Amino acid sequence: MVTDSATPVSTTPGAGSGVPEKPTLDGLEATWVARWAEQDTYAFDRAAALAAPREQVYSIDTPPPTASGSLHVGHVFSYTHTDIVARYQRMRGRHVFYPMGWDDNGLPTERRVQNYYGVRCDPSLPYDPSFEPPAKPGKDQVPISRRNFVELCERLTEEDERAFEQLWRQVGLSVDWSNVYRTISATSRATAQRVFLHNLSRGEAYAQEAPTLWDVTFRTAVAQAELEDRERPGSYHRISFSSSDGPVFIETTRPELLPACVALVAHPDDERYRPLFGKTVRTPLFDVEVPVVAHRLAEPDKGSGIAMICTFGDLNDVTWWRELQLPTRAVVGWDGRFVAEAPAGVPAGAYAELAGKTAYSAQQRIVEMLRESGDLHGEPTAITHPVKFYEKGDRPLEIVTTRQWYIRNGGRDASLRDALVARGREIQWVPEHMRHRYENWVEGLNGDWLISRQRFFGVPFPVWYRLDDAGEPDYSAPILAPEESLPVDPSSDVPPGFDEAQRGVPGGFVADPDVMDTWATSSLSPLVASGWDTDPELFAHVFPMDQRPQAHDIIRTWLFSTVVRSHFEFGAVPWTHATISGFVVDPDRKKMSKSKGNVVTPIDVLERYGTDAVRWRAAGARPGADSPFDEAQMKVGRRLAMKILNVGKFVLGLGVTAGLTGEQVTEPIDLGLLRRLAGVVDEATAAMDAYNYTRALEVTEAFFWSFCDDYVELVKSRAYGTGAAAESAQATLALALSVQLRLFAPVLPFVTEEVWSWWQGGSVHRAPWPAAAELPAGGDPEVVPVVAAALAGVRKAKSDAKVSMRADVESATVTAPEAQVPLLEAGRADLVDAGRIATLTVVAEDGPIGVDVVLAPPAEA
Repeated sequence: MVTDSATPVSTTPGAGSGVPEKPTLDGLEATWVARWAEQDTYAFDRAAALAAPREQVYSIDTPPPTASGSLHVGHVFSYTHTDIVARYQRMRGRHVFYPMGWDDNGLPTERRVQNYYGVRCDPSLPYDPSFEPPAKPGKDQVPISRRNFVELCERLTEEDERAFEQLWRQVGLSVDWSNVYRTISATSRATAQRVFLHNLSRGEAYAQEAPTLWDVTFRTAVAQAELEDRERPGSYHRISFSSSDGPVFIETTRPELLPACVALVAHPDDERYRPLFGKTVRTPLFDVEVPVVAHRLAEPDKGSGIAMICTFGDLNDVTWWRELQLPTRAVVGWDGRFVAEAPAGVPAGAYAELAGKTAYSAQQRIVEMLRESGDLHGEPTAITHPVKFYEKGDRPLEIVTTRQWYIRNGGRDASLRDALVARGREIQWVPEHMRHRYENWVEGLNGDWLISRQRFFGVPFPVWYRLDDAGEPDYSAPILAPEESLPVDPSSDVPPGFDEAQRGVPGGFVADPDVMDTWATSSLSPLVASGWDTDPELFAHVFPMDQRPQAHDIIRTWLFSTVVRSHFEFGAVPWTHATISGFVVDPDRKKMSKSKGNVVTPIDVLERYGTDAVRWRAAGARPGADSPFDEAQMKVGRRLAMKILNVGKFVLGLGVTAGLTGEQVTEPIDLGLLRRLAGVVDEATAAMDAYNYTRALEVTEAFFWSFCDDYVELVKSRAYGTGAAAESAQATLALALSVQLRLFAPVLPFVTEEVWSWWQGGSVHRAPWPAAAELPAGGDPEVVPVVAAALAGVRKAKSDAKVSMRADVESATVTAPEAQVPLLEAGRADLVDAGRIATLTVVAEDGPIGVDVVLAPPAEA
């Protein structure tokens, strides 16, 4: 394994492999991916890092991609941004701790396994050690035990992860592939369970039976951070309740919840309904007496201004129910259907018309019943309105009462909320305005973080419950797994003091049936990646980490949840910098998504244009900004990579070697070029230090094209010669090529490594980042652009005359401001050679540079 610290650039002439006869971009990825793996180019040297001061270590909390998902070009862009930073920090001489993780538990994996293998999990079934999934999934999914299902999840995610690794290698990620973690591995499970037990012991985690947002398809609870509003068609139904003062009209989009109605509510300042406060009305169809109450959340200008409170139709219902201490009449079950038995106090006869129906069918039936009873006034009014969905779900969420685990997050505790906002201000945000998204989210929370899920492939809670003599669990005194036993799976492991025969029987025990939300485990990525549970010495040296790179849409989930866990466990932020990437959007600036059919798959783009071209385009997307995808731009990136190959071949073809030094640079135009390059190095370095890789690339690329189009054209005639002037040009070309390859290396790793290998020893990615001090002092940076402007004038005259650029010039008169005359004189010899000028006159004159050209007469045949 190579050392992790940067090695000096080789200065041994001929240390490289030599210039190929026909350089090509094709096949560079395969060549260098294999060689980097063989040579451990990006390996993290733990021993060297631990021996170094903390400031010489740079640690990255790499986002673990969902292994069961599919990558699009947006992922390639955001991971490239991180890799650019990692490569830069490595070239700055730091020990870069850059692990890769796979987020392989949770609903996306379960759904993929169900579809891929044609199976579904039935926890009531026994484990079948010989089970193999159908060779071809049928129409009906095969029910299998939880353990069998988890085994299939693990099998498929391992296959997916291998494919992902190959793609990331092709993208050129310089991660240490010997340091890979999985969020469902034994280590990750132990870490997640240990931190949960710590949260529980400190009172930061708790279990509670309460109204819960519920996805009826997946049959699991959903957290606030996983919600999204989708516009859906609906209808307002005007329905009359009866009272001693006459009918009271409400307007609702969910008339099917009439049997769940526990009150009517209006705003306390609404004069229309003040006389009703404290009185009761009776529900249509069911004739249940319910109170009329006042609450500030009621909206006087919405519908009729008075609304049903049902248990539960939306989050306002939950607030009203809790704050007004109303009874519960639950009608929707975990499967999204109306429960079989009518709630207490609701007549069974009328309710039987709805029992067992879906919400949609129940609504259709109750509208028919209201029409028949005369309690529906007018026809429903069609509307579109936002409806809450689970971000991965296809059906509107319901609210059902369930027992769930929560972690406190400031949603119900102002002091904790303020502490978490303060933590956010300890982090350096790139770009800075993304901090406001974090703060807006924290300050808008209305409840604690729900971390339990009613699924199968996840980290189980390390908890059991005693069963009383009636076989009912005692939730008041949970049995916790000893920390030394972690990880545990309570569904198959036995709590201390019990044996397997006591599972599920009166006087015995039962396992907590739930698993942790995927964010509850991925929020611990800094701990898992850094060895909190397995390598405390390393953890102490890399935590808090230096960088958390991620997209802006998961600030509310991954970033915030990680801050919460670190705040509780360590009383500190988990990293010093949060670098936020934007979305890659389609040409219409719409986010790429499979549902919209506008996703661009990365393999196709990488193979068509090459990795360096794609990375070049990625680097053009500024931190935090959305960037439209345009394949035409990939061609520009490929042209740049090809130009680097070609100029490298040209320069090295002049006999340039790594042994040339700045001491051999003597000509003013050469010194001027290198002084200008020193300014580029300083500006690019400052930009990279500020995580502004886009600006660093811009200044480097602008210099590079000027170098190729202006300087090389001016000096190539001299560089082909001999003597001190030729040696000055060759040394300048050597220094300029070396510096530019290193400036481009973080963005274009393949082509820069290829050209570097032709004449230098070692890897460009282990060479030091260039410094202005490497380049000779003195020289005027304006010499090259001024002389190049004069040469451009000569060439334009030849082009206008439709003659070859190699046509001779009898005389050329250059007019320029007086201050620029010495600059032109400094480059006179090269200008004369490049322009093939017999007589050159330079005249001081106000205004821009002008060139008057007299072409030599054509030679007689």
